[in-house]
Amino acid sequence: MKKFFSIFLLLITLPGLTGIFNPGYSPVFAQVNPQNATITQKVEDMFASMTPAERVGQLFLVSFQGTNVNQDTNIYNLIHNYHIGGVILMSANDNFTGSPTTTEDAFSLIKDLQMISWVDPENQGTSPSDTGENNYIPLFIALSQEGDGYPNDQILSGLTALPNQMAIGATWSPELATSTGEILGSELSALGVNMLFGPSLDVLDLAYSEGNKALGTRSFGENPYWVGKLGEAYIEGVHSGSDNKLLVIATHFPGQGSSDRDPTQEIATVRKSYDALLSSDLAPFFSVTGQASSTGSTTDGLLAGHLRYESLQGSIRSTTRPFSLDSTALEQVLALPALSDWRQNGGILVSDNLGSAAIRHFYDPNNTSFDARQVARNAIISGMDLLYLDDFVATGDIDQTTTIIRTLEFFVQKYMEDEAFAQRVDTSVKRILTKKFSLYPEFDPTTVIPDEANLVNLGKSSAVTFEVAQRSVTLLHPQPADYANTIPSAPGLSDRTVFFTDYQLYKQCSSCAEIEMIPSDALRKSVIKLYGPDASGDTAQYLLSTFSFNDLLSMLNGEEEGQIVEDELRAADWVVFAFMDMNPDRPASMALKQLLDKRSDLLANKYSIAFAFNAPYYLDATEIAKLSAYYAVYSKIPSFTEIAARVLFQEIAPSGNLPISLPATGYDLDYATSPIPTQNINLSLDTSSLPDNAGASVEPAFEGTGQPPTVSFRTGDTIPLTTGQIFDRNHNPVPDGTVVTFAFALDGETDFVQTLSSTTIDGIAKAEFLIPGEGRLEISASSGEAVNSNKLILNIQKGEAAVITIIVPTPMPTRTPSPSPTIPTVTPSPTIEAIVEPVKSDTPNGVDWLLTMVLIWGVSFGIYSFGKRRVSLRWAVRWALLAAFGGMCAYIDITLGLGGAKQILKLGKPGGIILPTILGIGAGWLIGWLWYRNFSKRSKKTYPINTV
Repeated sequence: MKKFFSIFLLLITLPGLTGIFNPGYSPVFAQVNPQNATITQKVEDMFASMTPAERVGQLFLVSFQGTNVNQDTNIYNLIHNYHIGGVILMSANDNFTGSPTTTEDAFSLIKDLQMISWVDPENQGTSPSDTGENNYIPLFIALSQEGDGYPNDQILSGLTALPNQMAIGATWSPELATSTGEILGSELSALGVNMLFGPSLDVLDLAYSEGNKALGTRSFGENPYWVGKLGEAYIEGVHSGSDNKLLVIATHFPGQGSSDRDPTQEIATVRKSYDALLSSDLAPFFSVTGQASSTGSTTDGLLAGHLRYESLQGSIRSTTRPFSLDSTALEQVLALPALSDWRQNGGILVSDNLGSAAIRHFYDPNNTSFDARQVARNAIISGMDLLYLDDFVATGDIDQTTTIIRTLEFFVQKYMEDEAFAQRVDTSVKRILTKKFSLYPEFDPTTVIPDEANLVNLGKSSAVTFEVAQRSVTLLHPQPADYANTIPSAPGLSDRTVFFTDYQLYKQCSSCAEIEMIPSDALRKSVIKLYGPDASGDTAQYLLSTFSFNDLLSMLNGEEEGQIVEDELRAADWVVFAFMDMNPDRPASMALKQLLDKRSDLLANKYSIAFAFNAPYYLDATEIAKLSAYYAVYSKIPSFTEIAARVLFQEIAPSGNLPISLPATGYDLDYATSPIPTQNINLSLDTSSLPDNAGASVEPAFEGTGQPPTVSFRTGDTIPLTTGQIFDRNHNPVPDGTVVTFAFALDGETDFVQTLSSTTIDGIAKAEFLIPGEGRLEISASSGEAVNSNKLILNIQKGEAAVITIIVPTPMPTRTPSPSPTIPTVTPSPTIEAIVEPVKSDTPNGVDWLLTMVLIWGVSFGIYSFGKRRVSLRWAVRWALLAAFGGMCAYIDITLGLGGAKQILKLGKPGGIILPTILGIGAGWLIGWLWYRNFSKRSKKTYPINTV
């Protein structure tokens, strides 16, 4: 019986043991998540109980006008009777009220929207389950809140004012990206918003183009690696801040950073090779899907942009469909490993607005007809799960609601008649239901509607915004080394300062009061608050005057009211400009350009400072050269204007770095993100892989000694290598994919030099090398212009194990000291380390030692034989021993690197070993001969020596 029981135990445990000892085994993926299993069952149960109309309705995410959602409104009709899947709230549609009740009213609106399908209008207070009418499924409440206020944000007051993405990009800090996302996720989820359109993962390949005017500062930058890394951190923050109650829909898949025009107005084209698309535009989307570092940093969905891609769709013509409506192109991209895995795990695709001007123009360039039903059908068939509809009005329909209802009815009919269409709809509906159950374990108002008491915490997290502002502000002109000479001090107590601010207005809603984007006196007020008489006393109010760009334009146009502006300009010591974008359609925004082009004489003998509170690429090189200093501030929210004032008075030094190339200042991002030449690459053993390394001998240290174990290698062993973090010229880790070259030089019976190339991940590169033979093996690493690294030395002898010696390189001299922070010291993290024996210079190996010993004792024996014939035996022995002693001293000098004979003779190996040894032998014999001569004189006895 015991025998059979043992066999049974073995049979049931063997598969598990096999999995555990499989190198590819991962217990995380081997386990079944009970929650996911529960969600899957809930989805199946809910789906089975839904009618075709309820299933089709889930595909639609629609906009609506105003804040009234009563029973007689169109949006109520769509939610209650047509079971749409969600709504998108927009400032342009007057979905929000003005300050001071913006957030309270938004919370009430969202609550009312979610309750429409729950409360039966005929039986107030009862649920659908009580009356048996239909299934209650919570709505998606979608919103775009990209930071920097109008026009990128929809809620313009009541929430914490957060920076735009380029400001975060200029900090190069994933930690700040996470913190910003946490605030956004916490505050939006407190309102009841459960779907965020953002962040944008577009890579700004063109610093300034028609397509990128639409993006502006809505991108993290130009480098694909950093866009992906910051996007991943931002998404993780949104998820953690909302306690996973907010879905993230990253935009604009597969990237519009290289588009040739504004894709909201016309279908734009991206002309890039397939390889370039993979390595640039698509790379950030890989980072937040299948290659994401955690579940929290994985995006829930992707918003597909209305663009054409030549490398995916072939020759582009006017009839070529946008990517969002092209099933072939979409399937090709989604088949890529990272996206395929993400899609299989439930990732959803959301179409960009199907009612946009670009889509209308594509279907009818004359804008005379629009078949909305076919547009929606094409989007579903192409692979979209959720259809975003705004201004979605078909030709002949009176409004959007009419078009949506007809489209829904058309979809239900197709669902009943077309099995392939029905299967496509069912797949998307199940994905949508899965996402909704991930937000709300139970479809009940108590879990769907957040606690209203949390509203008191909104708008109280400005500390993170201030830190982003402080760490992002960037000096663009002059170079940091020239700044002190150009602007030696801040404005003084007697200096007059004139501020010019770009004047733009916005409104939260059509009936709301107008508000200035940057108040014309914002900088002046910040200066008075920080440096006025009631603060540090560095300036006085009467010395500060302020004007708008409209006033500046009046002066440039020669208008009478502009005379006071010119008078103030002529009397000023400092002139400060605060501008945003520059648009020829808004003449006042071009005032600074006109001043620099036509009246730069007014800035002569003055300090002229320009702050870009938006994208920094609107001024050209000639215009920038006419300014004393030019700063990128990136964002126009209050924290950033205060930082500009602090920079003006030199309280803080700009520490940000541009995340995009700026030809006007000579700043090239590829160069800036390349390895800094002055660093020493910390090359070492990759000790994390040593236990699995074939052949390597690891001798554990004695417990409690604190010493690392000894690692030794023989011919045929594989050496695992790793670098420390390699840093770029901005002192950040180099982007993933940076090439690192490992060089191997073997000085032995078969001399050779070999190189291996590897690429970095998180700034670290790894490689493995098979020891080919005996001799002295020297290993080094380089990357770009960073050629200085530790050198690993192994003296491989036949039948003997060798430990690695690390040679400490001489620091590379720099021409001029850099004001930038030094590269941080990176401490290797592996638990097993090789013994480190620092050596100051090249050391003799075993062969050198043997040759030197033969030389010393051979010559010494010759001297002994010579002395025995010419003088007495006693003196012959003395001469031989002194010669050997001199040779030994020379060899010890070389071994310890004391720099004696070798430095005097300026010799290298092998001359640096043999010749100093001969010199030492000769010096020893010379001492013996002089001793003999002195002894002969004192004893008055001469022993004749024949000259040889």
